[in-house]
Amino acid sequence: MTFGAILGQDSALQTLMRALDTGHVHHAYRFEGPPGVGKEMAAFALAQALVCERGGSRACAVCSACLRAVRLQEEEPRVPAHPDVVLLQRGLYRGRISANEATGISIEQVRRMVLERTGYRPHEGRALVFIVREAEELTVSAANALLKTLEEPGPSTYFVLITSRPHRLLDTIRSRTLPVRFSPLPDAVVARVLESRGLDPAVATVAQGSVAVALELASEDAIKEREDFVAAAYAAISARDLTPAIKFAELRRERDSLRGLLGYFAQSLALSGREQAAAPSTMHEAERSANRHRVVLAALQDVERNVSPALALEAMIYRLRQI
Repeated sequence: MTFGAILGQDSALQTLMRALDTGHVHHAYRFEGPPGVGKEMAAFALAQALVCERGGSRACAVCSACLRAVRLQEEEPRVPAHPDVVLLQRGLYRGRISANEATGISIEQVRRMVLERTGYRPHEGRALVFIVREAEELTVSAANALLKTLEEPGPSTYFVLITSRPHRLLDTIRSRTLPVRFSPLPDAVVARVLESRGLDPAVATVAQGSVAVALELASEDAIKEREDFVAAAYAAISARDLTPAIKFAELRRERDSLRGLLGYFAQSLALSGREQAAAPSTMHEAERSANRHRVVLAALQDVERNVSPALALEAMIYRLRQI
């Protein structure tokens, strides 16, 4: 898992490689950006470079330390085989810690996996690296327990907090971590990944620059769900009255799933609008698609702001019917 395996993130990787080459690696990074764009791969590549047995500025990728830094154990919990690369995630250590982590990374996990370790030198001498997946899920008590260690870590101790929602982190956590921003991937990069896995590369155009989203969208069940959602939306828009709109809004959908469906709907409207704008005879339809696209994006923002999904959908269909 060297930096060379990470596609489409030249700016972020240059920041990290320059820090390694100059010997000025920050003790606490915050890798932020959309899900599925290479943040976790970069975190493990950085950890690999820091624990490499050969001691250079870059990972050799062949020594025992490099191989174990990026290899997850087969048994639960699925954590790195290298003792100095420590992974934190909500629910990861179920059975090893007693805390209920249904809502976030607990203070017990932080105490057991971080605070009890940072008082000692790394097991194998070079560095101790903590990687926190979905760091926005740190509970307030867990985040507060980390503050002093983030500000004054022990020698050769490093943190990488991975998040797609940095605004949900405490201000005190953000102020103690150096941001490295990861951008949405170009469609061509996402399409290349899909092709390498034998999946339809056309999905890349609606994946919002995320390989994780693209892989999810490429499944047969996901394709059918998206098509059914869009068909039901159009049926509600063109119906004589609001009854289909109300039924459409009342269909039970999880908030995360709804975000993806609305994102797909918005993207399909954008693609239609571009195609329609290419011909003078369909410019009116292109304008309609553009207006509908704005309405669907507004509904997506409502869902992001925790508006009731049913209310957001009902309002969206009502507005779309006016266009």
